[in-house]
Amino acid sequence: MATNKLALIRYKTIDNCLRNRFRKWTLEDLIEKVADSLYEYEGITSGISKRTIQGDIQMMRSDRLGYNAPIIVIDRKFYTYEDDQYSITNSPINTMDMEKMKEIVALLKQFNGFNYFDEMSEMIARLENNLNKSSDKTKNHIQFESNNRLKGIEHLTPLYQAILNQTPLLIEYRSFRAKESKQDIYHPYLLKEYRNRWFLITKPKKGTTLITLALDRIEAFYTLSKDLYIPYEGVDFDRYFDDTIGVTKTQKDRACRVILQFDPYNSPYVKTKPLHHSQQLVKEDENGLIIRIDVVLNFELEREILGFGENIKVLSPKRLADSIKRRLEKANLKYNS
Repeated sequence: MATNKLALIRYKTIDNCLRNRFRKWTLEDLIEKVADSLYEYEGITSGISKRTIQGDIQMMRSDRLGYNAPIIVIDRKFYTYEDDQYSITNSPINTMDMEKMKEIVALLKQFNGFNYFDEMSEMIARLENNLNKSSDKTKNHIQFESNNRLKGIEHLTPLYQAILNQTPLLIEYRSFRAKESKQDIYHPYLLKEYRNRWFLITKPKKGTTLITLALDRIEAFYTLSKDLYIPYEGVDFDRYFDDTIGVTKTQKDRACRVILQFDPYNSPYVKTKPLHHSQQLVKEDENGLIIRIDVVLNFELEREILGFGENIKVLSPKRLADSIKRRLEKANLKYNS
């Protein structure tokens, strides 16, 4: 059974509500939330009937769409999922919906080659390859960089919707160094990918500067009232990260002139794949290559430099050269101990 657009909006809204364990949901609450979503996405002002939502819940509970949602009623009043890890987004796609997706991919392929759609080429290839693997069990004909065990990727779509709809979030987050997770209210502004990891650029309710949250460290999040949202009024993000390798940057950071020397073996690689769009050739001879990049000094830059091992030397600035030297000395001690 193919699912129409309005029904899908209703199912997704109910799913988002029931996944929010910080609130108890009556049938009236669900009706109100679905009505808000239909108005927000489709401009429908007529609301939604109690009978429709009850039918949606029964449909989600059944196997007609492959959901088999474990929806239960507590105290004869409050709806929730019996399994707190359940979501309809984890359910397999049925045959008819798979065919619809193939039709959409076929349509998108017709626009390949147009300048406006240049950046969609990789996405279209990914979609087609994944659909063919899922439906026809064919061999993989194109391999993209991926990490099948990457955590947090399921947050991507709902976080994007929160940014699009200017919705503040209550996020439960645990950094790598923290023993326990912490909850705070955040205003989401941008999703950014770096080396197959996703990050959320946001501002905490109690803070005044932007911070970066890794999606794989987000344990849960819940949408709050839009009235609480504080819009971003800073520098355009295309310019904000223009002088940055990676995602680590504060609003106070400024680019530095970084001079790097490479041996002859790595020179062709660096010339054909610049470390940063600001890269300029300073000198090239039989001893190798010297380049200049103008970037913020951060963790990702150091990791990029360390990745070249003994084939690179930082000529300036001195503080970056000293930092790389200290890290290499510590690494050397591990092998000598």
